Amino acid sequence: MRIPAHSVCTAIRDDIVSGVFERGSRLTEELLARRYGVSRVPVREALRTLESEGFVVTRRHAGACVAEPTELEAADLLEVRTLLEPLGAARAAQRRTEAHLKVLRGLVRLGQDRARRGEGEDLRALGGWFHETLAQASGSPGLIALLTQLRHKIAWMYAVEQPAHPVDSWAEHGAIVDAVARGDAERARALAAHHAERAAAAHRLRRRLAAPGAGRVRTTQHSVNTAGVRH
Repeated sequence: MRIPAHSVCTAIRDDIVSGVFERGSRLTEELLARRYGVSRVPVREALRTLESEGFVVTRRHAGACVAEPTELEAADLLEVRTLLEPLGAARAAQRRTEAHLKVLRGLVRLGQDRARRGEGEDLRALGGWFHETLAQASGSPGLIALLTQLRHKIAWMYAVEQPAHPVDSWAEHGAIVDAVARGDAERARALAAHHAERAAAAHRLRRRLAAPGAGRVRTTQHSVNTAGVRH
């Protein structure tokens, strides 16, 4: 079985975002191959992809390392998202399918229910699925890819505070879906812009913490999820 590079890329990216690999730490092909139980070939391809996405940099005499974004770069990401998410909502109003609407409405119902119950952890996951589905409904592969990459990088750089009034936040989600369902692109764009600006205020930069062994890559094998991989 040959593990595809995109599966290895996802595994490395997830470990970078979750902090397994600290900013600035080296990413050697040998240690990564051992950690994920793969050969060096998909690791090498994955590192090239992650470098193009901004998660990895290649340094002279050091090789591949986890990138160390600046506060300005982090701020730019939030600003770009406030521009792209409204565009995605407007496109969704023009291109969504009934299947997209069914999923979006279901997520809003779940979100509103969990918000009333104060179940914050569920709300975090539901919010991510909502915005991912809304992006998918735009029908624009390029825009979907950009928004997906932005979500990963923002999760890497920021901690997000729960909204003080989650019921109001999910009411905003519901209003966006209503506009998308009516095909009202401008209304969907305006609502998504307002929601994105409010959400940006809840983001707090993660501070890098020096810890014993910082900059080292764990060598424990961590198998790549091979679901759907052909044997």
